[in-house]
Amino acid sequence: MRIHPRLWMGFVIWIGYVFVVFLVTKLMGVPYTRIGATAEETWKGAVVDLAVAAVLLVITTSALGWWRPALFERKRSHHKWPIFVPIIMAVVALVNIFSTDWSKFDASFIFALVSLGILVGFNEEIMTRGLVLTAFRSRLHEGWAWFLSSVLFGLMHLVNAALGAPLSSTLPQVLLAFASGTAFYIVRRVTGSLIWAMLLHGLWDVSVFSVGHASLGVPYASFLAPVVGVLALVVVYWVIKGADEKTADAPAVAATTVA
Repeated sequence: MRIHPRLWMGFVIWIGYVFVVFLVTKLMGVPYTRIGATAEETWKGAVVDLAVAAVLLVITTSALGWWRPALFERKRSHHKWPIFVPIIMAVVALVNIFSTDWSKFDASFIFALVSLGILVGFNEEIMTRGLVLTAFRSRLHEGWAWFLSSVLFGLMHLVNAALGAPLSSTLPQVLLAFASGTAFYIVRRVTGSLIWAMLLHGLWDVSVFSVGHASLGVPYASFLAPVVGVLALVVVYWVIKGADEKTADAPAVAATTVA
C-alpha cells in the first residue's frame, strides 16, 4: 500500500463519493423518482453519475495502493454456512428478473440497466466494503468495522431524498440497505473476495429496477428483501468471529518478514 490506511480516510472517501453522486445527478436534472422510468432518464439519472464516480474511485484506489486489501480478505471466515443468506438474495433477484415483462424494454433501456448494475456493484462495494472497510480495519475491531461501514452504506441512501424521493420511503430504504449491505459483507468474508459481492449487488439492483418498471404480476419475491436483511443480521456474528483483518498490523508484519 502506497499510503497506510487511517480511520479518518474512510469517512473522507464516503463523504467524497456521496457528494460526487449527488452533484452529478443534480446537474443531470433527473429526479430520483424518475430513474428507471425510461431509458433516457436512467442513463442521465443513474448511469452518468455512477460512471463519473467509478473513474474517481479507480484513481483513488490506485493512488492509495489499496486494491488488494479492498478486494480480498487476508483470511476467509472459518464459518462458510452463512453464505446461505446471500444465496437466498441471489435467488430472489433471479425470480424478480424472470418476473419482469422484458417486452416493455428497448435495447437502450436494457443496456442502461446492465450498465447501472455493473456500476452500482463496482462503485458501492469498492467504496463501502472495499476502501471504507480497509480504512476502518486500521483501528477498529472487525465487528465495529462491519457495523460502521454498513451504517454508512445505509446512510448514503439518504441522498435519494435530497434528489426527490419521498422521505417516508427513503428511511425504510436506509434500514434495508444497512441490512442488505450486511449480506454483501458476508459474501466478502466467506468467499474472501469482494468481486462476488459486486456481482450480487449489481444483479440485485438490476432486478429491483426491472421488476419495479414492468412486473408480470405482483413482485412477491421483492417482499423477501427484509427477510434476507434480518437473516443477514442474525448470522453476521459467525463471519466476524475470529476475523483478523486489521490493516494496522501490515507494516510490522512486512518488516519482520524482510528482517
